[in-house]
Amino acid sequence: MRRAARAVSDTVIARLPSPVPGRSVVLLVGAGNNGGDALFAGADLRRRGVAVTAVLVDPDRAHAGGLAALRRAGGRVLAPRAWELSPQVALLLQRADVIIDGLVGLGATPPLRAGAAVLVTAANAADGWRIAVDLPSGIDPDTGREAGPVFRADATVTFGGMKTALLFAESAGVVEVAEIGMVPADAGVDADARMLTDGDAARMMPGPTAADDKFSLGVTGVLAGSPRYPGAALLSVGGAVAARPGLVRYAGPCAADVVRRWPEVVAVPDVSQAGRVQAWVAGPGMGTDGAALAALRDVLATDAPVLVDADGLTLIAQAPSLLADRTRRGLTTVLTPHAGEFARLFPDLDPGGEAGRLAAVRAAAARCGAVVLLKGHRTVIAGPDGDAFVNTSGSPYLATAGSGDVLSGLAGALLSAGLDGLTAAALAAFRHGRAGERAAAARRAGASALLDHLD
Repeated sequence: MRRAARAVSDTVIARLPSPVPGRSVVLLVGAGNNGGDALFAGADLRRRGVAVTAVLVDPDRAHAGGLAALRRAGGRVLAPRAWELSPQVALLLQRADVIIDGLVGLGATPPLRAGAAVLVTAANAADGWRIAVDLPSGIDPDTGREAGPVFRADATVTFGGMKTALLFAESAGVVEVAEIGMVPADAGVDADARMLTDGDAARMMPGPTAADDKFSLGVTGVLAGSPRYPGAALLSVGGAVAARPGLVRYAGPCAADVVRRWPEVVAVPDVSQAGRVQAWVAGPGMGTDGAALAALRDVLATDAPVLVDADGLTLIAQAPSLLADRTRRGLTTVLTPHAGEFARLFPDLDPGGEAGRLAAVRAAAARCGAVVLLKGHRTVIAGPDGDAFVNTSGSPYLATAGSGDVLSGLAGALLSAGLDGLTAAALAAFRHGRAGERAAAARRAGASALLDHLD
């Protein structure tokens, strides 16, 4: 607990303007260990010259050791009994340089009780920095779902490991993981989900060796585009080329446009002429008419891994047997819907519901026997066995027409290189997100800019 408290106080000190002595911090303290972390952090801050006042929601259940430590250090303690916010507490919060949220911990579910809700509402209206201990009070500790007032943190200091809820909670702010000697894996705790780092992505990315040729590096087939949407073909093919497979084959009505932009691509007018393909991307901009359905059937009838996106997902929603046949054969299929497409495919599963986004995607993958990648601010990828990734890279610059086409091509190329469906989708989402971040930093808008920023 003292290590956790020091991590919180260090985060506070890093945000306080100089000089630190004389700055003010208010602790919002609930019962149990979460409140204890806040109290010990307050004691440490008081020893570093900060004026600290603790506001206790439940004085009789406040952490005794933390409370004693704060008092020994010279901190003030307020224990109001009525929860019509007193003028004294309101003024303290408004004048505080930092407000630390230690109201509730991992054992609590929203909504907050009346006393805590009053304090959180007042804290959110104040001007100081807001720092949450372990997780912001008011969010669901498993899903990040918000119900009622929620402490809107500028930063959250969490302990031992990342909590799944913090990946989805918009109120968490910047999340800092403090290593305090408590490693979940050592305690026999399985990870709820996985998230990639840049180091992971570098290790996982397939690369050529002296023994490779264009076929051993992967042959990616792309079925995309139409006379109405030729750009979808160019963006999907571009995403595939950027992943550096050995060969990209395009099959569709935009063959001439594709070769003009990507002369290294082998382009033919239909799937039957494509030749050897080790993984397919199907769907972006291809339309939903009879011809598009026939072409999608041809691709799904192959034994190669297939990624289905956009119009391909609409066709599968209309004819679920297309996917069921591949599942019966045990073939790899990856579906990459956005929220609207997910709703058409799985109308009874609500990613925004009480069970949460991760649970909905896991249920969808288990039901259809495919890897499901649900795009969004936090893209979630799950396999039929429940293994899942939450993607943490990205930028609002990715919310643009054609961005998903680039992602589909990138993921399809990784499939053709031999990565399993879950890994290929997770790695593609991570790299796509990093490309969006670079495009944002360069102030380059549009999906085409992503192709220039895929490393």
